[in-house]
Amino acid sequence: MTGRRRAIALALLVVALLGIGWGVRRFAPGEVKTGSAAAHGATIVRYEIRSRRVHGTLPQTAAIPRGAAGERRPLLVFLHGRGRGGEESNSNSDFFAALDDLGDRAPVVVFPNGGTSSYWHHRAGGDWRRYVLDEVIPQAVRRLHADPRRVAIGGVSMGGYGAYAVASNDATRFCAVGGHSPAIWLRAGDSAAGAFDDARDYARNDVLALARQGGSGAWESAELWLDGGDADPFRAGTDAFATALGIRASHPEGEHEGDYWRANYPRYLRFYAGALSRCRR
Repeated sequence: MTGRRRAIALALLVVALLGIGWGVRRFAPGEVKTGSAAAHGATIVRYEIRSRRVHGTLPQTAAIPRGAAGERRPLLVFLHGRGRGGEESNSNSDFFAALDDLGDRAPVVVFPNGGTSSYWHHRAGGDWRRYVLDEVIPQAVRRLHADPRRVAIGGVSMGGYGAYAVASNDATRFCAVGGHSPAIWLRAGDSAAGAFDDARDYARNDVLALARQGGSGAWESAELWLDGGDADPFRAGTDAFATALGIRASHPEGEHEGDYWRANYPRYLRFYAGALSRCRR
């Protein structure tokens, strides 16, 4: 083999080895990269948490908005819905466009991975609530240089329920809690397969019952938000929960799908930015 051929073969071997993960972070289709148009000026940060709470290593995606480097911005924890995609499902161009529109009011954001169907609560497979409180938030504060006194939590579908489940009885840690098309059922028998371990698990983590017992008291001084499309199958649960909390849920046109959430990211982020700016801990 000539020297030129050897050089080409070596180069191809290096590329192949890098491609299978020797020290290089490969991006899946649809992932947003720092510097891309989809990032809208945000710096995208990716890291992993080796969780003792849920007994596994889980990827995290985070975003530092344009102009926030070196600043101690507030933190938004945004939880994903059920299914594949995890922490990347809301890490998209529409979300980052809405974040950029906030200017210097934009928080840093972490999109934690909650598995396919954890529903973000303490269950047989792990304590997903403590994972968020004890691992996700402290690491995000440290890595993103966020203000630990100004934290909001929200999410879509499974994550919308999860935001309230995580914050229940610990709302002094949050300036705002938001549920966007939250997966809230009126009774255990209506819940989706895998959402809860059994009827007792549902009862232990029934945010609707908790709200009916004490109104918004379980979430104390946090500002609260609920919404869902006018054709969302969870509308009855969302409205019952809003009534129990003593707030009003909004129902713009839409269904339980990505198009609805992407269209409403600007509303969500304006809510969180406003609540975080008013928050005094």
